[in-house]
Amino acid sequence: MDAYFASVEQARNPQLRGKPVIVCGLGPRGVVSAASYEARVYGVRSAMPTAVARRACPHGVFIKPEGTAYRDISDAIMNLFRDFTPLVQPLSVDEAFLDVAGARRLFGTASAIGRKIKQRIRQEHDLTCTVGVASTKFLAKLASTYSKPDGLGVIPRQSELKFLHALPVSAMWGVGGKTAAKLERLGLRTVADLAAVPEASLAASVGSASAAHLHALAHNEDHRTVSATPSVDKSISAETTFATDVGPAVWQPALVKLCQKVASRARKAGFVGRTVGVKLRFGDFRTITRDRTLPVTTDVGRELYEVAFPLATASAKAPLRLVGVRLSNLASAAHTARQVALDEPEHGWRDVETTIDDASTRFGRNSIRSASTLRPRDC
Repeated sequence: MDAYFASVEQARNPQLRGKPVIVCGLGPRGVVSAASYEARVYGVRSAMPTAVARRACPHGVFIKPEGTAYRDISDAIMNLFRDFTPLVQPLSVDEAFLDVAGARRLFGTASAIGRKIKQRIRQEHDLTCTVGVASTKFLAKLASTYSKPDGLGVIPRQSELKFLHALPVSAMWGVGGKTAAKLERLGLRTVADLAAVPEASLAASVGSASAAHLHALAHNEDHRTVSATPSVDKSISAETTFATDVGPAVWQPALVKLCQKVASRARKAGFVGRTVGVKLRFGDFRTITRDRTLPVTTDVGRELYEVAFPLATASAKAPLRLVGVRLSNLASAAHTARQVALDEPEHGWRDVETTIDDASTRFGRNSIRSASTLRPRDC
């Protein structure tokens, strides 16, 4: 998808069309999540501090992210892909690989399928996307990258190496700034330069594993298939950064909200977890994590908080810049029996929280809140 979060905001509010839209945290320590192409003209990029983005584009439209809308549209688009092929491998909320080899008899060539997908996304969601078509995942991704925005990049099989070898080494998967600088010191500036170097010679500079990886990709050797099997989440987490360094009076209610958010996400995804962790970042950017593994699994925010609060209290000996909560050691809720205590009431905190989930879906995320998170002006 093209500038996905920002484009969704422009589709939701047509008055934002043509304006520099920046989706970001709005506080003094916020970070840019996405910038429309109108904002990118001013140098605004994702992961940039919001304060820097405001200086670069003072007349921009700054919007707080709306995760639910982005996820709902993403789900709809992924289902749209499955109308063409069952072999869909989502990479993130706004990107996926599709294997359309078996779909060509029904829908035409791969490039024709790409055009149909672009047309449907525009018609059904008023959004644009860029499609890359090639014989390998690696090259299809590059074709998409170099065709943005709203493009269709098709690399015929007979032209693949010509396209690939003209690119800079920084275009290679796994080549960051340090590796690119190291390769350039060796005189390797293009992928063609890299392809011409024997793997053994390359290993002396970047190590055997990296050398094998880069040598294969430089010759467009990428044997990974598109896997439609959903990846198993390793953890579910949430965190918040404060405008100023804060003490327990501020981070404690924030911790309550984070535990509730993580638990709600776990329930929605059908997971329970056994390990609860906290992440604490101090004003000097020193960051620590602490966790505890429970005897039984949980997806209840109240139970997460009963573990997370003592962990945070024991370690938060100075004001905090950031606090986070993580639930890991996950298992499928459908295949995990919940152990009931002898004195446990028939209806407990999980029933309360699932009711809150339902109310939030119907009436908005903050329609019901824990009393401990309310501020005086909310009462």
